[in-house]
Amino acid sequence: MRHFIPQSLIMAEPQLQREVEPQLLNGDDVNEEREDADTSESLKKKRRKKKKSKATAPAGSNEAEGSGPSGGVGDVTKQLEQQTLEDKEREEDGEEDGDEGENSSGKKKKKKKKKKGLKGQTDPPSVPICELYPNGDFPKGEECEYPPSKDGRSAAWRTTSDEKRALDMANEEMWSDFRQAAEAHRQVRLYVRSWIKPGMTMIDICEKLEDCSRRLIKENGLKAGLAFPTGCSINHCAAHYTPNAGDPTVLRYDDVCKIDFGTHINGRIIDCAFTVTFNPKYDRLLEAVRDATNTGIKFAGIDVRLCDVGETIQEVMESYEVEIDGKTYQVKPIRNLNGHSIGPYRIHSGKTVPIVKGGEATRMEEGEAYAIETFGSTGRGAVHDDMECSHYMKNFNVGHVPIRLPRAKHLLNVINENFGTLAFCRRWLDRLGESKYLMALKNLCDLGIVDPYPPLCDIKGSYTAQYEHTILLRPTCKEVVSRGDDY
Repeated sequence: MRHFIPQSLIMAEPQLQREVEPQLLNGDDVNEEREDADTSESLKKKRRKKKKSKATAPAGSNEAEGSGPSGGVGDVTKQLEQQTLEDKEREEDGEEDGDEGENSSGKKKKKKKKKKGLKGQTDPPSVPICELYPNGDFPKGEECEYPPSKDGRSAAWRTTSDEKRALDMANEEMWSDFRQAAEAHRQVRLYVRSWIKPGMTMIDICEKLEDCSRRLIKENGLKAGLAFPTGCSINHCAAHYTPNAGDPTVLRYDDVCKIDFGTHINGRIIDCAFTVTFNPKYDRLLEAVRDATNTGIKFAGIDVRLCDVGETIQEVMESYEVEIDGKTYQVKPIRNLNGHSIGPYRIHSGKTVPIVKGGEATRMEEGEAYAIETFGSTGRGAVHDDMECSHYMKNFNVGHVPIRLPRAKHLLNVINENFGTLAFCRRWLDRLGESKYLMALKNLCDLGIVDPYPPLCDIKGSYTAQYEHTILLRPTCKEVVSRGDDY
């Protein structure tokens, strides 16, 4: 029907549309959004028509005036003007569409950026550290300059020496393994602090901690896993206590609990510990031990004598007094507990770092790793073996020893496959499905193949606290690799 409408009516149609459109927009509330889009499209079309009419008017006059060769020039200029106008229109339309796209789909774009970024940790923690840092660039610990030598010479030259930098880079893979294990330790202990409370059984505390630690370290046989059983020694017990199956011990409000656990990557062990209390009356005791540990870390370094570190630790710790239940105690370092050097798959690799004066004059060396740990006590300041044994470890230097008992042979195979020369506990043997192994385990201990490490206790009624960090004596600087925001 539209083909038979007179020309005058056709010319009037756009005008009618212009008059009708505002009425529809004002009257129709249901299709508001659709009409907004239509009006924006019509405005774009009108703009294009105006620009084209402006362009054709001068071009037409040129055609009318020119003839022959000059008419060809007019055609060329007309085409060029039209092309430039079309390009401008495309740019304007592109800008408008881009603005609309950013407003309407801005949220989607942000989501895409998040997906491309690093994976974040969950709550509770479940993402392995190696997946949080897929490029292998794990967070460094606290990097410190070495203390000056006794003649006053600064060790700052190590940080700028090309030779020391090259040595440092040559061992980067080893440092990276330590850092990965340390980051797992930091995240696990942060998680533990969020839920540990009085009324929990020690078994529940240890198993919950170890399950999280296994996930974050991405346990993989002897390549990655737990370095030793979770120590949760309470009050007068200073070290080497973890509950055996059936242990009913419950954490109480007035307890002083030492949480000591380790992680490792390729045998590079992080040995790090802290003390948990709920009653503020123990705050001064914890402050004394934490200060003593940090002092030991500060004075440790290449060519430093181990006995000198012990002397500074004792001096700091004994400067503290603590009042508990109306009685004042001088904080004493536990003289027969020490820090130690750490080797691959070997938690105690030969050197000991005393926490009292009068120890060995052996010096620390470049490239070594140490656990700097201090224990403070309100008791005698000395520990002895007590209570049921839970910690065991295969003797690192043992050679071939003939074993008669078949069950002992089987147990040794289980130990070699799952723990190697790393420490383990009876709960871990239970977890592997082993049963009725106590006689076989005793036989391996009697033969000297496996060493027992029973709990170490001060006198009953006393309180003991512990803080510990792992440090790396790198060629360029000292790195407190297990340092965190907590301690």
